[in-house]
Amino acid sequence: MGQESPRSRGLAWWQREAFYEVYPRSFQDSDGDGVGDLRGLLQRLDYLAQLGVGAVWLTPFYPSPQRDFGYDVSDYCEVDPTMGTRADFDRLVAEAHRRGLRVVVDLVANHTSSEHPWFVQSRTSRTNPKRDWYVWRDPAPDGGPPNNWLSFFGGPAWTFDAASGQYYLHQFLPEQPDLNYRDPEVVEAMVQVVRFWLDRGVDGFRLDAAWLLVEDASFRDEPPNPTWRPGMRERDRLLHPYTEDQPETHEVLRQFRAVLDEYQDRGPVLIGEVYLPVPQLVRYYGSPDRPECHFPFNFALVELPPERWNATEVRRLVDSYEAALPPWAWPSWVLGNHDRPRVATRLGEEGSRLAHMLLLTLRGTPTLYYGDELGMVDGSIPPDRVRDRAGFREWGGRWSRDAARTPMQWDATAHAGFTTGEPWLPVNPDASWRHVAAQEQDGRSFLNLVRRLLRLRRAHPALVAGRYVPVGAPPGVLAYRREVEGEVLLVALNFAETPARLAAGGYVLLSTHLDREGLERDLELRPREGLVVAPYAEAR
Repeated sequence: MGQESPRSRGLAWWQREAFYEVYPRSFQDSDGDGVGDLRGLLQRLDYLAQLGVGAVWLTPFYPSPQRDFGYDVSDYCEVDPTMGTRADFDRLVAEAHRRGLRVVVDLVANHTSSEHPWFVQSRTSRTNPKRDWYVWRDPAPDGGPPNNWLSFFGGPAWTFDAASGQYYLHQFLPEQPDLNYRDPEVVEAMVQVVRFWLDRGVDGFRLDAAWLLVEDASFRDEPPNPTWRPGMRERDRLLHPYTEDQPETHEVLRQFRAVLDEYQDRGPVLIGEVYLPVPQLVRYYGSPDRPECHFPFNFALVELPPERWNATEVRRLVDSYEAALPPWAWPSWVLGNHDRPRVATRLGEEGSRLAHMLLLTLRGTPTLYYGDELGMVDGSIPPDRVRDRAGFREWGGRWSRDAARTPMQWDATAHAGFTTGEPWLPVNPDASWRHVAAQEQDGRSFLNLVRRLLRLRRAHPALVAGRYVPVGAPPGVLAYRREVEGEVLLVALNFAETPARLAAGGYVLLSTHLDREGLERDLELRPREGLVVAPYAEAR
């Protein structure tokens, strides 16, 4: 590893490290039931440490009826039996820390399961003390839902409870009723959940659906979306000024952040899931005197359509994000997650290699999605094997989130080394050749590219603490420098299908093709090639 600069040493751990999202059900099964679990993840911690990431984000492992695979929580302070026990979780955290890995967990705060004891009590009567913990409303005059709000998973965002004669709100499934954050008792209850896991040693939280926590107090109808067209999601028929990004949401985030700040000696991180345009997104940092998220995920690269994945569009996206960030704010970059098609499916393998060089050399905290370091693509899920019915409805039957959640591909043994039983989702057929064991033996594999990029990031302070400086380049090429305290690195990414030449030279540290390294007078970029270069002054 290279020497850290004083500026790099002054950064928080979550600014220095790369994050890695694990979907536990699909990562490693330890007991042969076909479902990944915490003990399985424990067996693979050495792989993550060798990969070079510094933090692991776990999607939900709490008790759940599994209508939305853990995002319908029935107990916030326990471990689902299919995932293991609290003792397994404690051991996982301890062993991760022993390897220098932080552990971040999902905080599913917007809603609970309809089987959570809070909601079971809430629906018993209108006078129950927990009634106001959820969003209940009288029917409209015609007996229908209180307003026109729509669920992400199709249909109205309201379900009628015949026993009490009212509707309850659910922005997702009817089995995922929304909590009412206008009730201080709800905020306090969730604060206690945060404390519980911090006291068990977690290093932070990814706050699920952070931009949806509070709804319009007047429950106004949402206006139609004039740009909607057939093929778009049903929910997108409307604009969402009354169900998204309400001003009161920020006060809730400030209260969560205040709890984390009490644990200053460990520096836990609060990451927000926020699907909003950049001008709204950056408000989720809060301000220096009223902080909110340490950073909200920036999904701009995930949401950029493949047909617009070119140097001009990516430059515009990066530059506008950098310009919008407040001076104190730290950037974040993401290429994929458990809710979206995989990056290699969207861009192909060459495009995905280029995208990973971009991800791991831009300014800010990068987050990788499990399997993307192998170039994994979406699986083909037969109709009778679709488990994600909710996501299937959200995407209008064109795609299910199962496709991006297929088991991790470890080796060429049965079920790709994921399980000795029948896997909960079918293993991708390409697992016979696209797997960790094979790529570890191939010096030019996708896995070794990501390992080299992560090693380069750790070795060069400019890639962690350096400024982002756009550089002029030929058409089709995105180029920028990362600069800190005298160290300068040049990143050049050729998005085009034709070669390109840069009027620059230096020491090539890394190519996406993993087949060139050394001093070059002129930089010739092959089609769809990316380079990280130490300019001549730096190379001497």
